[in-house]
Amino acid sequence: MSAQIISGREIAEQIRAELTERVTELQGEGIRPGLATVLVGEDPASQMYVGMKNKAAAKMGIHSRQITLPSDTSEDELLGVVAGLNADPEIHGILVQLPLPDQIDEGKVIEAIHPSKDVDGFHPMSVGRLATDSGDFFAPCTPAGVIEMLVRSGHDPSGKHVVVVGRSNLVGRPLASLLLRKGRGGNATVTVCHSRTTNLADVTRTADILVVAMGRPETITADMVRPGTVVIDVGTNRVDDETSDKGYRVCGDVLFDEVKDVAAAISPVPGGVGPMTITMLLSNTVKSAVASAANTTG
Repeated sequence: MSAQIISGREIAEQIRAELTERVTELQGEGIRPGLATVLVGEDPASQMYVGMKNKAAAKMGIHSRQITLPSDTSEDELLGVVAGLNADPEIHGILVQLPLPDQIDEGKVIEAIHPSKDVDGFHPMSVGRLATDSGDFFAPCTPAGVIEMLVRSGHDPSGKHVVVVGRSNLVGRPLASLLLRKGRGGNATVTVCHSRTTNLADVTRTADILVVAMGRPETITADMVRPGTVVIDVGTNRVDDETSDKGYRVCGDVLFDEVKDVAAAISPVPGGVGPMTITMLLSNTVKSAVASAANTTG
């Protein structure tokens, strides 16, 4: 059996086309969604990620503003920048690129972003509303991307047993909350596994849908997956590879070449969940702009 490949790139392109059309409609109504990205320091990976986000936003017609601060920026200075963006009516989404330098408390900065502009979905209010399935909130981008991949590829989690491997605040926990809620992409029965789970393979083999976000290269092997399972690999790992010109290769947490022969469907790495994360950030920004306009006219 050869698994269906769930391409995050293709699904991301679908969503971005829909968002571009929506942005054009909003501009006709005098509304232009705005995203501000704040980068502190000169970390190459962070610079690359922010650049990708800004490029994608601009291509879609979203107003994009990047604020770059030196690595010795104080916590008070950064909080002041965030306060200014909170008050700026042209900005509907604020993203402070993590990690931040040691002198800055990341928690304080996240809490300083107004929940109505928290397009990363990290603010405690967003987290609480997601956990209780109440009120308006922005779902964290990577878990939201996983939901879209499942639904749009024909593998709705409703009524299914979904096993999530990984309990991080960025992926595992919010994903479990999304899968449990009532509504689109939810209504699943969810089991969350982690580093202390006994007999992990016994649990993963019970899954209808297996989502792996553990940060350990190629840990999930074919014998850990029941035939016919849908597998979403959230992991992105760089491992040494002497046969590559770069000296390394990128792989997921799932041993793809083995598991694809057992699974009914599987997402690749790269080209799977990765492209969805930025797409859902842009989706949240558009959602924020619509909500802001409604509040202004309401």
